[in-house]
Amino acid sequence: MNGTTFNQLTMFHTIVKEGSITKAAQKLEIASPSVSNALKALEEELGLPLFTRTTRRIELTEAGRLLYERTLHPVGDLSFALESISDLSKVPSGKVRLTTPKFVYQYLLKPIYADFCARYPQIELEISISDAAIDILKEDFDLGIRFGDRVEEGMIARQLTKPMKEALFVSESYQKKHGIPQSPEELKNHKLVQYRFIASNQLAPLLLDNQGESLSVEMPNALIVNDTDVMLDAAKSGVGIGRIVEPMVKGSLDKQELIPVLEDYWYPYSALYVYFHRNTQKAKRVRVLIDFLLEKTEMLKTGASRSL
Repeated sequence: MNGTTFNQLTMFHTIVKEGSITKAAQKLEIASPSVSNALKALEEELGLPLFTRTTRRIELTEAGRLLYERTLHPVGDLSFALESISDLSKVPSGKVRLTTPKFVYQYLLKPIYADFCARYPQIELEISISDAAIDILKEDFDLGIRFGDRVEEGMIARQLTKPMKEALFVSESYQKKHGIPQSPEELKNHKLVQYRFIASNQLAPLLLDNQGESLSVEMPNALIVNDTDVMLDAAKSGVGIGRIVEPMVKGSLDKQELIPVLEDYWYPYSALYVYFHRNTQKAKRVRVLIDFLLEKTEMLKTGASRSL
């Protein structure tokens, strides 16, 4: 692959990811005609159109789809290889894109991201909040943070925290008015502050751990939310039984602002992992963020207590 072809393929991939020549040019920070000419030259070299164009949108042809799928990894590998060599004599710089669910931002990233920005002022960090299953290569992210069982297949993953559980809890006002269930069977007499995933639009199933066996529970909903802040606000207001991973409410439980419910039945979840493509870590701008996250979360991996 010569330099001209590599540049053409890079622009082609950016058009696919951004959905238009104009947006690709903005992403690459070059003029639109340069991107358009590179695409035209690549199509002429291949003798096939790569996109079908209408006044409203641009779509891949069958040839374009095959070219994208078959060159995605090789072009990515070469890009990172070139960047890793160039990085040897440079201060870490450039853009780093990270995808993570909101609760991970609140729990892990919110207390530390400013330190990273101060330590590496030449890195432009982008934090994208999403509870969806993200293909970080196709969506052009450098790395992601998810539960271990939700990490994409084929990714390299490094553990950031110890395993955790989903806590159930109520406010003191709720306890005084409705009492606290003493068994899973009693949950049907209470109401839940339920969570709906934004990406899938599905309600999160309520699972309990019954001596190592998963127990699915159906109970009435007092309120349905799609945000962890609203979940905590509703529970603290006495609307119903709240649910969220334990680290998010540890401080409130320790201060007795919230009261645990059926603690022996809390459902176990995997540890949180930072994950990335095998070549991504070769880029200094990405590697320093991975190392920073591992450094800052060391006490969480060893089980040290922490209240947020």
